[in-house]
Formats: sequence, C-alpha cells, structure tokens
Amino acid sequence: QWAGSCWYYLRFIDPHNNNLIFDREKEKYWMPVDLYIGGAEHAVLHLLYSRFWHKVLFDLGIVSTDEPYKRLFNQGMILAFAYENESGAKIPADQIGEREGKFYNTADGAEVRQIVAKMSKSLKNVVNPDDVTEKYGADSLRLYEMFMGPLDVMKPWDDRNVKGVFNFIGRSFRFLSNPENISDGTEDTEILKALHKTIRKVEDDIENLKFNTAISEMMIFLNLAYKKGKVTRETANSFTLILSPFAPHLAEELWSLQGHDKTLAYEPWPGVNEEYLKVEVFEYPVSFNGKMRFKIELPAEMEREDIIKAVMADERSTKWIGTSTPSNIIVVPKKIVNVVIK
Repeated sequence: QWAGSCWYYLRFIDPHNNNLIFDREKEKYWMPVDLYIGGAEHAVLHLLYSRFWHKVLFDLGIVSTDEPYKRLFNQGMILAFAYENESGAKIPADQIGEREGKFYNTADGAEVRQIVAKMSKSLKNVVNPDDVTEKYGADSLRLYEMFMGPLDVMKPWDDRNVKGVFNFIGRSFRFLSNPENISDGTEDTEILKALHKTIRKVEDDIENLKFNTAISEMMIFLNLAYKKGKVTRETANSFTLILSPFAPHLAEELWSLQGHDKTLAYEPWPGVNEEYLKVEVFEYPVSFNGKMRFKIELPAEMEREDIIKAVMADERSTKWIGTSTPSNIIVVPKKIVNVVIK
C-alpha cells in the first residue's frame, strides 16, 4: 500500500488496464510528469519515495524515464496572524479585540502583540475557505490566494486584503457586462497596445507560476478601460478569456452575457500581435553639470521618475557622480537629462 501510493501518477496513465500496470506506449507518451508542485517538506517524504520507486521500476525496465518529474516547484506556506502576551504565551485569535490599531486580550484587557505564525487549531487562527467563499465568492478566494505574493514564499493571510480582489472582480463585471461600454467600431490604439501587452504578460506569468503579477497586469488594463470608457467587443472577449483561468465563474458569466451560447473552456487563448508590443524609444543624452557624458535609450513615454531611476541605475552614472550626491536632476522629456552635482 505504501509503495502503491508513490506511483499513482503512473497508474493515472492507464487506470482501466486489468492486465498490466499500464500500456507501455501510453507511458512513453505521457511521462515524465511536466511539473511537480509540493511543499519543501516533501523532499524527504512523497518526493523522495516516488523518485525511489520510479528508479526501481526504471531499473526493472518497466518505465522509460530515469526520473519521474521534469520540474520541481516548492510552494510557500500561507501563514496567519496570531497573538501573544508579554510572556510569549499565545492567545486564541477569537479572544482578541482591536482598538486604535492596537490589539487586546478581551478576557483581561491586556495588550498583546500581533505576530505571523503557522495556522493552528490551538491558536484558532485557521482560515476556513468556506467562510471566505460565502462572504466573497469562490473566485475572490481563488484570486486572493494567487495575488498574495510569489508562489514560492511564505505569506500571511489577511481577510482585509481579500476585499481588494473582490473589488477587482466587481469592477470587471460592472464594466464588461454593461452594453454601453462595448462598441463594434475600431479599437483605440492605446487600448490595443495595453491589451496585447497584457495577454503576453499573463501567458508568460502563467508559464512561470507568477500569478500575482499576472493579476496586477489585468488590473492595470481594467483601469485603462475605465479611463477610456469603452472597448470593442473583440477586446472584451479577449480580456474575458485571459481572466478565465483566474476567475472562472466570473469569466463564464461574462462570456454568456457577451452573446456566446457555449462555454469558454474550449476557446483558444487570444493571439498576440507583435506590432502592438513595439515600444517607441528615445535616446537621451545624459549630462553631468552641463557636459554630455553618455546616451541612454529609454521608452519615449517613460515617466520622469522612471527616467531618473534608469539613469541613476546605469553604471556609467556612477563613474561621473563618484562619492558626490546629485543636488538636482533635470529631465526635459524627449530632449535631455542633466545631473547637477555640487
């Protein structure tokens, strides 16, 4: 039984085969597994066991690959806020009150410290997904888990931050479900550039498991859509499709409201037009106390603060600044950057 629990991924290849562990041709087609996601503790548990038994099967000539997995990814742990008193004793979370940004033990009124700790029944700081789903919906729970931060780092759960993604879902629905915001004309060029940039960013981030930055990019696009006031039907469809892996219930509802009578689950991913990804650049001459020292290419529409950061981060600037501190940095958009040193 223990050994069987370690090679289940092989049985999934051919689960109804009553004569063999699996069909060899099917094993060659499906193996190795593309991605193994598990906690770091699995290194000496399931990951170790499954690799051991797979190598046994390989030595026996039963499987065609020496290793069962192409790629390993260790996800971080979701933590939660906990509370402790002066002596370090932990206080159950349901026994805590908050006043003016400080936390108190409601049993005796003593002030306590808020810390971040592993979820524990004894500390009563476990987050029940059912409660979050009931209050904010399943899509909000799903989105927040991905938006909390990089997948491979530990991060604390905070109910207050669920409202942020809940608001994003609401704004997406209100904009894309309103017929007055959808047109059949030619799309605005700025919208097109932003849309194709978003599609590329989201697809790359999904491949690299960077779900939080993919969601951020979609939020940026939605803000632009609100600013413009309208998008074309084609743009609305494309945005709905890239939103669907993150908020499937919302996306299916929007897809239906957009006039489609079948699920979007089998729709192809939107294509990217490389022409819209091209960024106009400007070659800035960079001067120090009025003397031009080098040139740097930057996006033509880059904001002043970002231009300054790019110039100061350039190693050539270090040479001319030395140990001094710039007293002023003058930026004339699409003309010149002058660093004043005293």
